[in-house]
Amino acid sequence: MSPSNTPPNRIGIAVVDGAGRFLVGVRAADEPLAGLHEFPGGKCRPGESPRECAVRECLEETGLAVLAVHELHRTTHAYSHAEVELHFWLCRPKPDSQLQTDHNGYVWIAANRLRELRFPDANAAVVEMLAG
Repeated sequence: MSPSNTPPNRIGIAVVDGAGRFLVGVRAADEPLAGLHEFPGGKCRPGESPRECAVRECLEETGLAVLAVHELHRTTHAYSHAEVELHFWLCRPKPDSQLQTDHNGYVWIAANRLRELRFPDANAAVVEMLAG
């Protein structure tokens, strides 16, 4: 539990693998961690699993329908604005789904370029895992 005795926010994150490239966006200026890179994701709704959340958030944020394959990583991290429990799900695009060009700033990035980007601290293990 966090110091305020409230559980951390559960976050479902879609790590979308499109043939060795990953879907990455940039956090908006009016959000915590503004300007940092991110994978699609967000807070779980009541009764929603992190897997379901990752799939829903990816569709809402990018327009891309995905299938969740398996959980890659889970971690809890305390930021200055909130404590979060992050669930990173490896996802693959559904065969009939296509990313709309530059939808909400999300683009495909080659795995070997992920280390060049600035992600929130809690993403470090996943970035290392993907970048190999």
